[in-house]
Amino acid sequence: MKPVIIQDCVLYNEDCITGAQSHLQDNSVDLIITDPPYGIRGDTLHQHYNRQEHHVIPGYVEIDENEYAAFSLSWVKEAERVLRPGGSIYIVSGYTNLYHILHALKQTSLKEINHIIWKYNFGVFTKRKYVSSHYHILFYEKPGGIRTFNAESRYGFSEKTDNGRSPNTRDREDVWVINREYKPRQQKNKNELPIELLVKMFQFSSNGGDLVCDLFLGGFSTVKVAIGLNRRLIGFEVSEEIFHAKVYELQLLERGYLIDTLRNPVVTIIKNQGRAWIPQERLALACRYESLRTQKRSKKEIIKILCEEFGRGRWAIEKALNKV
Repeated sequence: MKPVIIQDCVLYNEDCITGAQSHLQDNSVDLIITDPPYGIRGDTLHQHYNRQEHHVIPGYVEIDENEYAAFSLSWVKEAERVLRPGGSIYIVSGYTNLYHILHALKQTSLKEINHIIWKYNFGVFTKRKYVSSHYHILFYEKPGGIRTFNAESRYGFSEKTDNGRSPNTRDREDVWVINREYKPRQQKNKNELPIELLVKMFQFSSNGGDLVCDLFLGGFSTVKVAIGLNRRLIGFEVSEEIFHAKVYELQLLERGYLIDTLRNPVVTIIKNQGRAWIPQERLALACRYESLRTQKRSKKEIIKILCEEFGRGRWAIEKALNKV
């Protein structure tokens, strides 16, 4: 089957397992971001959410719970094959069949980096138990290469909030609070990932021009973000109704349209970052530290001065001082 090509995105209206086998070479993909069917009777979600089902595109293809284990292993094996060594994969999953995906991952060489919790709004209303308002995001890598992780792509390490905290550290914590997108009276898929969530994954784990893959396109949000951030993408969607409806939406997008919406981090270049200390430097550091102490300066102020003079980060300075 011929793909639809929009910008640098190649989209197939095919099953992802056989589609990947036909169209993707071994070790060819830099990043996979995907949201597989949850195996929870997705065609009845409107009975749990306050949603007008006539706005939802028909044709959602669910996986029978009795087939979910074998299904998960099949597509996870394909993901392992096509990822380059050092490539990353993000898998979004609910709780019900999470153990099947985890079991499938354990049967591959893929290595866990983080188990992220995505906290969102619009939880399922309940009266006799706690409201479910989170999904799981499994962040894994394929060993054997250098994994892309742009730790300062959103906030610089040296940036501080008004109360002295690090927005970089907060942004890289493994609980993400990102709301779903509310789309009243708009055509939508059964379960669409918000652009904000995907942009975060793209920024941390890919660079411009990288090849991203989504095995379950669904709401085609990954395609929108790939176009908006100048990434290449190859994706698969088995539903004919969803595929054609979403492809039509993509025609209006301009390449790079999300670039101007990104925050510019303040990144401080640390001259000697990562370089091993030599004995003479350690001695000079100890002498300078004692000299500053005699000036009755606070430790915080002393560390700041030493960072500037020795071209090192705060943790490097403190660790070095502990050894002298």
